[in-house]
Amino acid sequence: MSEKLLNYLVAHGQLTEKQAEEFRTQNAETGRSIRELVAESGLVSEDQMVAALAEVARLPVVRLYEQQIPMEVRGLMRPDLLRANVVLPFGYDENDPGTILVAINDPMNMKARDLVAIASKCRVRPYLATASEILVAIDRYYGSDEMRAVEEKYKTDMEPTTTLEEQAIKEDVNSAPVVMLINSLVEQAVRQRASDIHVEAEPERVRVRFRVDGVLYTAATYSLNMLPAMVARIKIVSGLDISEKRKPQDGRFSLTVDRWEYDIRVSTLPTVYGEKCVMRLNQKKALSRNKQALGLFPEDLVKFDRILARPNGIVLVTGPTGSGKSTTLYTALSELNNDTVNIVTVEDPVEANIEGINQVQVNPKAELTFASALRSILRQDPDIIMIGEIRDGETASIAIQASITGHLVVSTLHTNDTASSVTRLMDMGVESYLIADSTVGIIAQRLVRRLCPNCRVKRPILDYEEAYLELTPEEKKKYTHVYEAGSCPRCNGTGYHGRIGVYEIMEITPNLRGHIARRADTDTLREAAVKEGMLTLKQSSRRLVLDGVTTVQEMQRISVQDADLAGVDALAAEE
Repeated sequence: MSEKLLNYLVAHGQLTEKQAEEFRTQNAETGRSIRELVAESGLVSEDQMVAALAEVARLPVVRLYEQQIPMEVRGLMRPDLLRANVVLPFGYDENDPGTILVAINDPMNMKARDLVAIASKCRVRPYLATASEILVAIDRYYGSDEMRAVEEKYKTDMEPTTTLEEQAIKEDVNSAPVVMLINSLVEQAVRQRASDIHVEAEPERVRVRFRVDGVLYTAATYSLNMLPAMVARIKIVSGLDISEKRKPQDGRFSLTVDRWEYDIRVSTLPTVYGEKCVMRLNQKKALSRNKQALGLFPEDLVKFDRILARPNGIVLVTGPTGSGKSTTLYTALSELNNDTVNIVTVEDPVEANIEGINQVQVNPKAELTFASALRSILRQDPDIIMIGEIRDGETASIAIQASITGHLVVSTLHTNDTASSVTRLMDMGVESYLIADSTVGIIAQRLVRRLCPNCRVKRPILDYEEAYLELTPEEKKKYTHVYEAGSCPRCNGTGYHGRIGVYEIMEITPNLRGHIARRADTDTLREAAVKEGMLTLKQSSRRLVLDGVTTVQEMQRISVQDADLAGVDALAAEE
């Protein structure tokens, strides 16, 4: 079956012959299955893998988000067994009540089928589904009951004279119910594609919220007396001082969820009702993507490649917090990384380890700042330097000087768009002629939510939307409809599933260099760049709206400028 799977993936262009041969070699050397090796490589998506397995094993595919699992089926097996075997019974055959329908991820997993057959005393009819879909469904149907059981167990097991916090500190790290609770929260957040977990105290309860696709929603609530134990356990695993409750603290820890390692950054903050804790989830491999997966339009991809091909100069990636700047930077570094160049980074913090790159962590206590680290890096014979963020004039000046003296420097800056980045550098005290000489490209970016392809709703474009989208007469004939968010189980009723990058790439041409050297204002510089073919954030997001990828409301959220306020007022009035 392994050979059939590889042949299928090669025949459908999802793997090359060379890649398939590498998997055969790894299989022979390690004894691990071909399917597992291909899945871990990230070269084939989960959906593609299930489609291939369905064809090879001749099994049907089930979409669990379209299923409503009956109560009598839910009670057949414990959720921990379901998770351990990545299996989920989802119903009985209507024509044969003695046959149970079961979602599996691995057609060769006979143990999972046998467990369901024994528990249900029925014949098993297997269906294929992605592992993440099965695990998300288990969380959806069993998660809240498990959380309540953990909370009750914690209260029951607690010694009468011991506080919840003291009990959390004393108990074995692997068996403590509160540890199971925190681990379960992180696992559920990962499976629901959350980027952040907020544990926050309210007057009468603890509220846990997940940020999914940039939007927060309540995932669970607990009794208020659970807060000290939850915060204490998070502090312990992230190396923070559990006795310090009056000051904010920052830490980090790692956790493996569904075979992937996640780096979790922790921040605590004292509030009037107790400490608030925020955990930011980063999958280490997710930061280094293939550049085609960033969401760049073909013409922008050409500019991106041209900018990175420059031997020296400074490349800036700009945008607000959470706009995907780190992903773009790491993708750029992965593109540039090979044995012939020396790449050194200085970051706060190092978000992911990349093989072959020398990464430096900022440490203010040891007087290792961006500026001081940069000075040392310049004596390390670097070819390419990555600076996590340009925060002050000193760092900006050293970065500019490094780029002029033969190094390629890539960094981030907090500004609204490409043109205002130049003004920001001038405000930091960098001379305009130095910015003009050194800058080779500026990339501004945002993230917009993708419409769920399963439930998006097509509707006619309204008059005020035509004005806001600035449709030409030809476009009005071509584009008569847009899409808006629907609601379905796959997207948890939000109407959106995932996010895509929106980019504004300013490649610095001789003409733009002249404008920068003459200290042209932001509007003049933007107009000159647009005349040379730059797509603004608004123009890029407009294309995504017309292609049915996102909504007018998402476009409005990331690209409103002074000239658009009338259109925004119309949108708001309509809503």
